[in-house]
Amino acid sequence: MDPVSQLASAGTFRALKEPLAFLRALELLFAIFAFATCGGYSGGLRLSVDCANKTESDLSIDVAFAYPFRLHQVTFEVPTCEGKERQKVSLIGDSSSSAEFFVTVAVFAFLYSLAATVVYIFFQNKYRENNRGPLIDFIVTVVFSFLWLVGSSAWAKGLSDVKVATDPKEVLLLMSACKQPSNKCTAVHSPVMSSLNTSVVFGFLNFILWAGNIWFVFKETGWHSSSQRYLSDPMEKHSSSYSQGGYNQDSYGSSSGYNQQASLGPSSAEFGQQSAAPASFTNQM
Repeated sequence: MDPVSQLASAGTFRALKEPLAFLRALELLFAIFAFATCGGYSGGLRLSVDCANKTESDLSIDVAFAYPFRLHQVTFEVPTCEGKERQKVSLIGDSSSSAEFFVTVAVFAFLYSLAATVVYIFFQNKYRENNRGPLIDFIVTVVFSFLWLVGSSAWAKGLSDVKVATDPKEVLLLMSACKQPSNKCTAVHSPVMSSLNTSVVFGFLNFILWAGNIWFVFKETGWHSSSQRYLSDPMEKHSSSYSQGGYNQDSYGSSSGYNQQASLGPSSAEFGQQSAAPASFTNQM
Protein backbone atom coordinates (compact mmCIF):
# COMPACT_ATOMS: atom_id res chain seq x y z
CA MET A 1 0.00 0.00 0.00
CA ASP A 2 1.41 3.40 -0.98
CA PRO A 3 1.97 6.11 1.70
CA VAL A 4 -0.98 8.22 0.54
CA SER A 5 -3.35 5.28 0.90
CA GLN A 6 -1.95 4.50 4.33
CA LEU A 7 -2.50 8.09 5.47
CA ALA A 8 -6.01 8.09 4.06
CA SER A 9 -6.85 4.77 5.69
CA ALA A 10 -5.47 6.03 9.00
CA GLY A 11 -7.88 8.94 8.91
CA THR A 12 -5.26 11.63 8.35
CA PHE A 13 -7.41 13.42 5.78
CA ARG A 14 -10.49 13.51 7.99
CA ALA A 15 -9.69 17.20 8.59
CA LEU A 16 -10.86 17.94 5.05
CA LYS A 17 -14.36 16.99 6.14
CA GLU A 18 -14.40 19.91 8.56
CA PRO A 19 -15.48 23.35 7.23
CA LEU A 20 -12.17 24.98 8.16
CA ALA A 21 -9.96 22.73 6.03
CA PHE A 22 -12.57 22.22 3.31
CA LEU A 23 -12.87 25.97 2.70
CA ARG A 24 -9.09 26.29 2.67
CA ALA A 25 -8.93 23.66 -0.08
CA LEU A 26 -11.54 25.58 -2.09
CA GLU A 27 -9.58 28.81 -1.59
CA LEU A 28 -6.49 27.08 -2.92
CA LEU A 29 -8.33 25.91 -6.03
CA PHE A 30 -10.08 29.22 -6.71
CA ALA A 31 -6.83 31.15 -6.27
CA ILE A 32 -5.27 29.05 -9.03
CA PHE A 33 -8.15 29.86 -11.36
CA ALA A 34 -7.91 33.57 -10.49
CA PHE A 35 -4.23 34.12 -11.30
CA ALA A 36 -4.21 31.66 -14.20
CA THR A 37 -7.07 33.35 -16.06
CA CYS A 38 -5.58 36.81 -15.54
CA GLY A 39 -1.81 36.30 -15.53
CA GLY A 40 -1.84 33.87 -18.44
CA TYR A 41 -3.91 36.03 -20.78
CA SER A 42 -2.77 37.07 -24.23
CA GLY A 43 -5.05 38.44 -26.88
CA GLY A 44 -5.23 40.74 -29.84
CA LEU A 45 -7.30 42.44 -32.49
CA ARG A 46 -7.05 42.75 -36.25
CA LEU A 47 -7.78 45.85 -38.30
CA SER A 48 -8.07 46.59 -41.99
CA VAL A 49 -7.21 49.84 -43.78
CA ASP A 50 -8.40 49.99 -47.38
CA CYS A 51 -6.90 53.08 -48.97
CA ALA A 52 -8.22 54.80 -52.09
CA ASN A 53 -4.97 53.77 -53.70
CA LYS A 54 -5.17 50.00 -53.33
CA THR A 55 -1.42 49.57 -53.43
CA GLU A 56 -1.11 51.44 -50.12
CA SER A 57 -3.75 49.37 -48.32
CA ASP A 58 -3.09 47.00 -45.45
CA LEU A 59 -5.97 44.59 -44.86
CA SER A 60 -4.44 42.67 -41.98
CA ILE A 61 -3.05 44.77 -39.14
CA ASP A 62 -2.53 42.65 -36.02
CA VAL A 63 -2.36 44.27 -32.60
CA ALA A 64 -1.31 41.90 -29.80
CA PHE A 65 -1.37 42.63 -26.08
CA ALA A 66 -1.05 40.55 -22.92
CA TYR A 67 -0.65 40.65 -19.16
CA PRO A 68 0.28 42.97 -17.39
CA PHE A 69 -1.61 45.21 -19.85
CA ARG A 70 0.84 48.09 -20.27
CA LEU A 71 -1.10 49.13 -23.34
CA HIS A 72 0.82 52.35 -23.92
CA GLN A 73 3.84 50.19 -24.74
CA VAL A 74 1.94 48.25 -27.43
CA THR A 75 2.83 49.80 -30.78
CA PHE A 76 2.00 48.90 -34.37
CA GLU A 77 2.36 50.46 -37.79
CA VAL A 78 -0.50 51.38 -40.12
CA PRO A 79 -0.56 52.92 -43.60
CA THR A 80 -1.19 56.63 -43.95
CA CYS A 81 -2.64 56.22 -47.45
CA GLU A 82 -0.29 59.01 -48.52
CA GLY A 83 2.44 57.18 -50.33
CA LYS A 84 4.65 54.56 -48.73
CA GLU A 85 4.78 56.32 -45.38
CA ARG A 86 3.49 54.42 -42.37
CA GLN A 87 2.21 55.74 -39.06
CA LYS A 88 3.37 54.31 -35.75
CA VAL A 89 0.44 54.01 -33.36
CA SER A 90 0.31 52.91 -29.73
CA LEU A 91 -2.64 51.92 -27.61
CA ILE A 92 -3.80 54.13 -24.75
CA GLY A 93 -3.82 53.21 -21.06
CA ASP A 94 -1.93 51.27 -18.43
CA SER A 95 -3.76 48.75 -16.22
CA SER A 96 -0.64 46.97 -15.03
CA SER A 97 -0.93 48.12 -11.40
CA SER A 98 -4.39 46.65 -10.80
CA ALA A 99 -3.63 43.48 -12.79
CA GLU A 100 -0.33 42.81 -11.02
CA PHE A 101 -1.85 43.52 -7.61
CA PHE A 102 -4.68 41.08 -8.34
CA VAL A 103 -2.30 38.34 -9.47
CA THR A 104 0.03 38.94 -6.52
CA VAL A 105 -2.84 38.56 -4.05
CA ALA A 106 -3.94 35.37 -5.82
CA VAL A 107 -0.44 33.85 -5.74
CA PHE A 108 0.15 34.59 -2.05
CA ALA A 109 -3.38 33.40 -1.19
CA PHE A 110 -2.62 30.15 -3.00
CA LEU A 111 0.64 29.67 -1.10
CA TYR A 112 -0.95 30.40 2.27
CA SER A 113 -3.94 28.16 1.57
CA LEU A 114 -1.60 25.34 0.59
CA ALA A 115 0.47 25.74 3.75
CA ALA A 116 -2.61 26.03 5.97
CA THR A 117 -4.18 22.93 4.43
CA VAL A 118 -1.01 20.93 5.10
CA VAL A 119 -1.01 22.13 8.72
CA TYR A 120 -4.68 21.23 9.17
CA ILE A 121 -4.10 17.72 7.83
CA PHE A 122 -0.74 16.71 9.26
CA PHE A 123 -0.12 19.07 12.19
CA GLN A 124 -3.60 19.64 13.58
CA ASN A 125 -2.57 18.84 17.16
CA LYS A 126 0.27 21.35 17.09
CA TYR A 127 -2.03 23.90 15.46
CA ARG A 128 -4.47 23.63 18.37
CA GLU A 129 -1.82 23.12 21.03
CA ASN A 130 -1.76 26.80 21.95
CA ASN A 131 -3.68 29.86 20.84
CA ARG A 132 -0.90 31.33 18.69
CA GLY A 133 -1.64 29.29 15.58
CA PRO A 134 -5.38 30.04 15.44
CA LEU A 135 -4.78 33.73 16.17
CA ILE A 136 -2.28 34.07 13.32
CA ASP A 137 -4.62 32.15 11.06
CA PHE A 138 -7.50 34.43 12.00
CA ILE A 139 -5.55 37.65 11.35
CA VAL A 140 -4.22 36.40 8.00
CA THR A 141 -7.72 35.35 6.94
CA VAL A 142 -9.12 38.80 7.70
CA VAL A 143 -6.26 40.49 5.83
CA PHE A 144 -6.67 38.30 2.75
CA SER A 145 -10.42 38.89 2.74
CA PHE A 146 -9.77 42.62 2.57
CA LEU A 147 -7.09 42.20 -0.10
CA TRP A 148 -9.36 40.07 -2.26
CA LEU A 149 -12.09 42.70 -2.07
CA VAL A 150 -9.72 45.55 -2.95
CA GLY A 151 -7.85 43.59 -5.61
CA SER A 152 -10.98 42.29 -7.34
CA SER A 153 -12.60 45.73 -7.36
CA ALA A 154 -9.46 47.37 -8.72
CA TRP A 155 -9.01 44.71 -11.39
CA ALA A 156 -12.67 44.99 -12.44
CA LYS A 157 -12.08 48.71 -13.06
CA GLY A 158 -8.78 47.95 -14.82
CA LEU A 159 -10.44 45.38 -17.05
CA SER A 160 -13.08 47.92 -18.00
CA ASP A 161 -10.31 50.30 -19.08
CA VAL A 162 -8.61 47.53 -21.06
CA LYS A 163 -11.83 46.78 -22.92
CA VAL A 164 -12.24 50.43 -23.86
CA ALA A 165 -8.61 50.85 -24.93
CA THR A 166 -8.65 47.70 -27.09
CA ASP A 167 -12.02 48.31 -28.67
CA PRO A 168 -11.35 48.26 -32.45
CA LYS A 169 -13.60 51.29 -32.96
CA GLU A 170 -11.51 53.28 -30.49
CA VAL A 171 -8.25 52.09 -32.05
CA LEU A 172 -9.38 53.10 -35.53
CA LEU A 173 -9.81 56.67 -34.29
CA LEU A 174 -6.07 56.81 -33.58
CA MET A 175 -5.20 56.37 -37.28
CA SER A 176 -4.85 59.38 -39.50
CA ALA A 177 -5.84 57.39 -42.59
CA CYS A 178 -9.21 56.53 -41.04
CA LYS A 179 -10.06 60.22 -40.71
CA GLN A 180 -10.22 60.58 -44.49
CA PRO A 181 -13.60 59.66 -46.04
CA SER A 182 -11.96 58.17 -49.12
CA ASN A 183 -10.34 55.41 -47.06
CA LYS A 184 -12.23 52.51 -45.54
CA CYS A 185 -11.19 51.24 -42.08
CA THR A 186 -12.83 48.19 -40.54
CA ALA A 187 -12.34 45.86 -37.58
CA VAL A 188 -11.63 42.32 -38.74
CA HIS A 189 -11.28 40.67 -35.36
CA SER A 190 -12.07 41.87 -31.82
CA PRO A 191 -10.20 40.64 -28.71
CA VAL A 192 -11.76 37.82 -26.69
CA MET A 193 -12.14 38.84 -23.02
CA SER A 194 -13.94 35.78 -21.63
CA SER A 195 -11.00 34.57 -19.54
CA LEU A 196 -10.47 38.04 -18.09
CA ASN A 197 -14.14 38.24 -17.17
CA THR A 198 -13.74 34.85 -15.49
CA SER A 199 -10.79 36.13 -13.47
CA VAL A 200 -12.92 38.93 -12.01
CA VAL A 201 -15.64 36.42 -11.08
CA PHE A 202 -13.11 34.17 -9.35
CA GLY A 203 -11.70 37.19 -7.56
CA PHE A 204 -15.02 38.00 -5.91
CA LEU A 205 -15.67 34.31 -5.25
CA ASN A 206 -12.37 34.19 -3.38
CA PHE A 207 -13.44 37.18 -1.33
CA ILE A 208 -16.68 35.40 -0.39
CA LEU A 209 -14.78 32.23 0.58
CA TRP A 210 -12.21 34.03 2.70
CA ALA A 211 -14.80 36.24 4.37
CA GLY A 212 -16.99 33.23 5.13
CA ASN A 213 -14.03 31.34 6.56
CA ILE A 214 -13.40 34.07 9.14
CA TRP A 215 -16.07 32.62 11.43
CA PHE A 216 -14.67 29.08 11.33
CA VAL A 217 -11.16 30.33 12.06
CA PHE A 218 -12.47 32.55 14.86
CA LYS A 219 -14.04 29.51 16.52
CA GLU A 220 -10.55 28.00 16.88
CA THR A 221 -9.18 31.02 18.74
CA GLY A 222 -9.19 31.66 22.47
CA TRP A 223 -11.33 34.73 21.92
CA HIS A 224 -14.28 32.55 21.00
CA SER A 225 -13.80 30.22 23.97
CA SER A 226 -13.44 33.16 26.39
CA SER A 227 -16.60 34.76 25.04
CA GLN A 228 -18.47 31.47 25.39
CA ARG A 229 -17.19 31.19 28.97
CA TYR A 230 -18.25 34.76 29.70
CA LEU A 231 -21.76 34.04 28.44
CA SER A 232 -22.08 30.72 30.25
CA ASP A 233 -20.90 31.96 33.69
CA PRO A 234 -23.80 34.40 34.31
CA MET A 235 -26.28 31.73 33.21
CA GLU A 236 -24.80 29.18 35.62
CA LYS A 237 -24.88 31.68 38.48
CA HIS A 238 -28.46 32.55 37.72
CA SER A 239 -29.54 28.91 37.56
CA SER A 240 -27.71 28.05 40.80
CA SER A 241 -29.22 30.98 42.70
CA TYR A 242 -32.65 30.04 41.41
CA SER A 243 -32.28 26.43 42.58
CA GLN A 244 -31.11 27.55 46.02
CA GLY A 245 -34.03 29.91 46.38
CA GLY A 246 -36.47 27.21 45.36
CA TYR A 247 -34.97 24.82 47.86
CA ASN A 248 -35.24 27.30 50.75
CA GLN A 249 -38.74 28.20 49.77
CA ASP A 250 -39.82 24.56 49.71
CA SER A 251 -38.25 23.79 53.05
CA TYR A 252 -39.74 26.91 54.55
CA GLY A 253 -43.14 26.03 53.14
CA SER A 254 -43.04 22.52 54.50
CA SER A 255 -41.95 23.65 57.98
CA SER A 256 -44.51 26.43 58.15
CA GLY A 257 -47.27 24.06 57.02
CA TYR A 258 -46.30 21.70 59.79
CA ASN A 259 -46.38 24.47 62.39
CA GLN A 260 -49.74 25.63 61.13
CA GLN A 261 -51.16 22.13 61.52
CA ALA A 262 -49.70 21.88 65.01
CA SER A 263 -51.17 25.23 66.10
CA LEU A 264 -54.61 24.49 64.65
CA GLY A 265 -55.06 21.07 66.29
CA PRO A 266 -55.14 20.62 70.12
CA SER A 267 -52.04 19.27 71.73
CA SER A 268 -52.02 15.93 73.45
CA ALA A 269 -51.54 17.53 76.88
CA GLU A 270 -54.54 19.81 76.48
CA PHE A 271 -56.63 16.97 75.18
CA GLY A 272 -55.69 14.86 78.19
CA GLN A 273 -56.64 17.65 80.64
CA GLN A 274 -60.02 18.11 78.99
CA SER A 275 -60.78 14.39 79.17
CA ALA A 276 -59.70 14.14 82.84
CA ALA A 277 -62.10 16.85 84.10
CA PRO A 278 -65.37 14.91 83.64
CA ALA A 279 -63.84 11.83 85.26
CA SER A 280 -63.00 13.69 88.47
CA PHE A 281 -66.43 15.27 88.57
CA THR A 282 -68.14 11.83 88.44
CA ASN A 283 -65.95 10.62 91.29
CA GLN A 284 -67.10 13.54 93.49
CA MET A 285 -70.69 12.69 92.78
